[in-house]
Amino acid sequence: MTGSHTGEIAALITAILWTCTALAFEVASKKVGSLVINLIRLSLALLFYTVFLWIRDGNPFPSEINQHGWFWLSVSGLIGFIFGDYCLIKAYSLIGSRVANLLMALAPPLTALFGFLIINEYLSIKQGAGMLTTLAGIVMVILYRSGKIFRLHYSMKGILYGIGGAVGQAIGLVFSKYGMQQADPFSASQVRVIAGVCGYLILFTLLNKWDKLLSAVRHWSSFKLIAIGSFFGPFLGVSFSLLAIKYTSTAIASTFMAMVPVLIIAPAAVLFHEKIKWKDVMGALIAVGGIVLLFFWT
Repeated sequence: MTGSHTGEIAALITAILWTCTALAFEVASKKVGSLVINLIRLSLALLFYTVFLWIRDGNPFPSEINQHGWFWLSVSGLIGFIFGDYCLIKAYSLIGSRVANLLMALAPPLTALFGFLIINEYLSIKQGAGMLTTLAGIVMVILYRSGKIFRLHYSMKGILYGIGGAVGQAIGLVFSKYGMQQADPFSASQVRVIAGVCGYLILFTLLNKWDKLLSAVRHWSSFKLIAIGSFFGPFLGVSFSLLAIKYTSTAIASTFMAMVPVLIIAPAAVLFHEKIKWKDVMGALIAVGGIVLLFFWT
């Protein structure tokens, strides 16, 4: 833990950026399939990375990342962008976004577990308390977004896909830190995105989804939203997430990033006219309390 809390601040910025992405993709996904959105968003993100690195370094592709970094960052990209995102999308279709997002709240503790097993990261008791407090608030928000109490008679297949999404995010984040080492977060993120794009190209070919991709590209209003979401998500968001894990533990960073369901309450109320309930406010306050603990108590 650094005195300046660089990692924690970067992780909180990541959550804010991913909130912007979620709002853009929520609108676009109603007109374009989620699988199509994933390929377009990663392809646009790759374009953003290429232009950014070309302007900044004079080289459109990362040159300082060694063979070790390329391998593990590519593995991270495939696990996070392909396996994790695919499982999450399937969970949305089988058990709905509310329960799927509840299961995604498993990502921080899973990240702590895999961080310990793979890269020997430890959490202090105080850090664990702050993380659990934040997760309690997040779960409270997600559980009551539809005004219903969570019950365990959902599709077991859907629940397993939801858990798979959390596992994919957790392992992807840990492997990112293992592969990145001292590399620049933007360069490391570009490697992950390259792997993700290659994986989706193969997936689209196997599933024969190219006609849907062409249809989505022609849908200009949706394409603009995807472009906006891609800039804030796979480009800025993913880069800040790697900056976060560079300066703090993967579990703490994952906890901050899991704040999206809380951060999205207010803008969703304004943009989509969703009602804010007192349990949303209480859950948000508890989650913010956990974040304060992570900032000042650990």
